[in-house]
Amino acid sequence: MKSRIFGLLAACALLTPAISQAQEHWNEGPVWQCSSYRTTPGMYDTYIKWIRAHSEPINAEAKKQGLILDFKTFVKAPSDPNDYDVLFCTLYSSYGKALDYNKGDDDKFEAISAKHWATGDNDKQRELASPRLEMRTYLGTEYVREVMLKPAS
Repeated sequence: MKSRIFGLLAACALLTPAISQAQEHWNEGPVWQCSSYRTTPGMYDTYIKWIRAHSEPINAEAKKQGLILDFKTFVKAPSDPNDYDVLFCTLYSSYGKALDYNKGDDDKFEAISAKHWATGDNDKQRELASPRLEMRTYLGTEYVREVMLKPAS
């Protein structure tokens, strides 16, 4: 057990100079949460219409209420059968805001969803939102930090 702890501390000590050295090149910015999807063949237009009708209004209200900083949708031609064609990114002020549970924020998101779906019943909301599941396959989510590069000296 002591050797594991010592090994972990040694690894942290080795990584610390690299991290601090790298940060002299930039200032840390907000964090993007990006989720990728592959639409089912023949369902691309239907899926995008569903997103426009449901996800976009919910995200717009979340941004208006300050729950998120921004949101973007990216599309591309997939390079192979396992590649995404739709990428949804949501901008948060920090990793903490993106990853940590906050009861107040959760309550606000729930109120936005309840208003959009015209019901506060979570099961009913899931049922109303479920058609999108048949139109795409979820491939994964990544979190990336945006950085502002410092001028070269």
